[in-house]
Amino acid sequence: MTTSGKTLKPNTSVKSALGRLASNQLFIPILALILLSLFVLIAKPSFFNIEFKNVDGNNILQGNLITVLDKASELAILAIGMTLVTSASGGQDISVGAMIAIAGSVVIRVVKGYAPDISGGQFAGMIITAFLLCVVVSALFGAFNGSLVAFFKIQPMVATLILFTAGRSIAQWINNNENITIKDNRFGYFGGFIPGVPIPTPIFITAICLGIMALVLKFTNLRLYSQSVGINASSSRLNGINPKMMKLLTFIILGVCVAVCGFIKVSRVSQIRYTTIGNAIEMDAILAVALGGNNLGGGKFNMTASVIGAYVIQFLTTALMSFKVPSTAIYAYKAVIVIVLVILSAPIVREKLNDLKKKLFSSQQTKVKEVS
Repeated sequence: MTTSGKTLKPNTSVKSALGRLASNQLFIPILALILLSLFVLIAKPSFFNIEFKNVDGNNILQGNLITVLDKASELAILAIGMTLVTSASGGQDISVGAMIAIAGSVVIRVVKGYAPDISGGQFAGMIITAFLLCVVVSALFGAFNGSLVAFFKIQPMVATLILFTAGRSIAQWINNNENITIKDNRFGYFGGFIPGVPIPTPIFITAICLGIMALVLKFTNLRLYSQSVGINASSSRLNGINPKMMKLLTFIILGVCVAVCGFIKVSRVSQIRYTTIGNAIEMDAILAVALGGNNLGGGKFNMTASVIGAYVIQFLTTALMSFKVPSTAIYAYKAVIVIVLVILSAPIVREKLNDLKKKLFSSQQTKVKEVS
């Protein structure tokens, strides 16, 4: 019996290790990424090819994996702010796509008046000015959304519906509905490639944003306070936290994230397309948060999981496009994932899954005791 008990102990330890792994919040997005990678590897091995190509005299890296890392940049940055908003307010901002249009329009408004042959110092000053003004405007619109949620206690999705509806009209008004194209190639560096650097610039911008947020979460109480407000605003108020200001702050941070995304997007094409820029990106941002295993009703969050979720979504999008799936059908695939994740995140489903897990674990322990 002792021998059989000894043979059972490794099995139980393996099961407990697997249980701990499955309970880790990073498990779902990483598993999704692995499963997608295996499927694509079997169906289309060439998807993972990466090579150097000479484009306009520059040797740059090209391939589907580079495309995933590049195109997911804006979504990963948005996932930062959306995760904080979801945690603190228990809702989502559906106006980020329209706000990206506003942010991009502000950048174009500043940049369009300069001459293409200005010196490097003047160009740098102009870009800094455009970016800072873009950040200020986006932060103000974020504060507008946050004020409706925090002070007027309007549901986030309803509050942000205002800018979702009017945002693109505001973006058109900023530039008098003109279709403006920036002809200076240097403006495209921020959404494309810097000469001599084979990696897309948005990848570096995303790394900087993620690094800044990691430091903020580590050395400030932003994580603790936003989670506390999302779990129980009344209790957090009794502990000296101002729930209204925390909700407002998270929407402002999301506004700053939107500004960075708007700047990258207009730099990619060196022009502003009011009706298409950032189109439906709010759905992807919410999906990234959900795919990261974060509760869409607010509370605890894992920022790393949300960011990984963003790359999983872009991996799926790129894979579907490589399989020649129509662009209109891609949204249907994402919608199915949203439905599944929303159902799994529902409190009643979580309770059922936890009860099932406890029953299985208790039955395993009973069997071990009987054998030993």
